[in-house]
Amino acid sequence: MSHIRGRFSKPADKVVAQYTASLPFDHRLYRQDIVGSTAHARMLAKQGIIADEEATKIIDGLKSIQQEIEQGKFKFEAELEDIHMAIESRLIEKVGEVGRKLHTARSRNDQVALDMRLFTKEAIADTLNGIREFQRALLDLAEANKDAVMPGYTHLQVAQPVLLAHHLLAYFEMLQRDVERFNDCLKRVDVMPLGSGALAGVAYDVDREFLARELGFSNVSQNSLDAVADRDFVLEYEAAASICMMHLSRLAEEIVLWSSAEFDFIELDEAYATGSSIMPQKKNPDVAELARGKTGRVYGSLMALLTTMKGLPLAYNRDMQEDKQGFFDTVDTLLSTLEVFAGMVGTLKVKAENTARAAGRGYMLATDLADYLVKKGEAFRTAHDIVGRLVSYAAERGKSFAELSINEYKKFSPLFGDDVRKISVESSLAARDVVGGTAPKRVKQALAEARKIVVGG
Repeated sequence: MSHIRGRFSKPADKVVAQYTASLPFDHRLYRQDIVGSTAHARMLAKQGIIADEEATKIIDGLKSIQQEIEQGKFKFEAELEDIHMAIESRLIEKVGEVGRKLHTARSRNDQVALDMRLFTKEAIADTLNGIREFQRALLDLAEANKDAVMPGYTHLQVAQPVLLAHHLLAYFEMLQRDVERFNDCLKRVDVMPLGSGALAGVAYDVDREFLARELGFSNVSQNSLDAVADRDFVLEYEAAASICMMHLSRLAEEIVLWSSAEFDFIELDEAYATGSSIMPQKKNPDVAELARGKTGRVYGSLMALLTTMKGLPLAYNRDMQEDKQGFFDTVDTLLSTLEVFAGMVGTLKVKAENTARAAGRGYMLATDLADYLVKKGEAFRTAHDIVGRLVSYAAERGKSFAELSINEYKKFSPLFGDDVRKISVESSLAARDVVGGTAPKRVKQALAEARKIVVGG
């Protein structure tokens, strides 16, 4: 921290300098920092706080620094503790004393808050694009297998037959809520904090609305203390990311199950599976498994920042430097998981004959039999009891519903007739003809509506 001497007569201990440095991870904010500094220089010139030619020199210097960084020519010096000071120090080297004027009417506190908001806005845009790509992959898979039937489960026990497309559309709906959450988060990220200074505002005639327009913000912050001390927008992104990763992890678990020999519903493309070091037959769903594991990391970053922020008095405290590493990791983890899932889902093969066979097992038409009796005048609770006893009877004898005779059916209720034979997986699906149901025509409509969403979005 030797670059800010002021009242100090000696530099920080080397161990302290290393301990407090954020440059090893906040260097990735260089674009946001340069964009913010460029707008700030323009505003200072517009307001007559610095001369136009000084602003031009500063802006040209910042452009040159960005080129150096992106070409790998910029030297990140360890003693410059963060990206903000690294850029400012290099600017002074390049343009001379005029570079020192850039920090007029600005603190690192509102500078950092600005950079983080700019980064988060970009992260939200990238996240929304990633979700849309994954939603498209889900729809492509659903439409390619629109007639495939599979068991629906509760408690991981076979329950009722559903269309595979209906099952996949459930994940589409989850992701659509994620889209809404990130869009809603964006409203609160889209607030420009520059001009708040260290905590009390700045003693210069700055034009914050000009800065907001230059930087693409819809609003300016209304309280300087809150503006520099707020990391709600990071927490909100991490919370939305945690929910989104939870959705991906649930699908990951189903992919692990479905690709097992016990289920054998799908086959993963070799590009999204791995082999075993000693068992030649293995085709492991490692991508899905890693997504389950990485979900815990995202949760951890959210809890870490919540814990960091919970006891901080206003305004800025150095604890808040801990907002970045976990946040960057969350963004990277979510974006990479969405990308790899789009590829994995887009290349997997559905074994429709196996899913259909599984849909015919386990007395899954029991509810339809109860509904059959209700339509004949029986009370549902009574019908439920009758069919439950019928299932026990059939299971004890190792028979399916189709293998029972009409006389056997009538032992449990005189309402059973020959038309009970018409109950099938197909009739069960067709009977769920309600909005949101698994009836083929409803699923077809839902697929069409979902496609409109991803095309429009």
